[in-house]
Amino acid sequence: MLTLDLDPFMVELKEGSIRNVGPTNKETTVKLFDVEDATAREFGDKRVKLAFTDGEGNEVEVALFPAEIESLQAAFDELVEESPVFE
Repeated sequence: MLTLDLDPFMVELKEGSIRNVGPTNKETTVKLFDVEDATAREFGDKRVKLAFTDGEGNEVEVALFPAEIESLQAAFDELVEESPVFE
């Protein structure tokens, strides 16, 4: 399941084209639940791309720098050691 919250969001649909209406200071939150596939690969010269897909074909991709990946790895290691989820 994918949820998408765009605030504030308004577009104009005219003759098959979508165009932003209003200011460009929009904020977005995307949440993907029930992930069935997660992959990591090199992205460009300096980043790693994480891709997550659910059973309905929704996909979220995130590009991170190595320092961010190392920080996530440390957080995962801590969770594995301390969380009852991994028992």
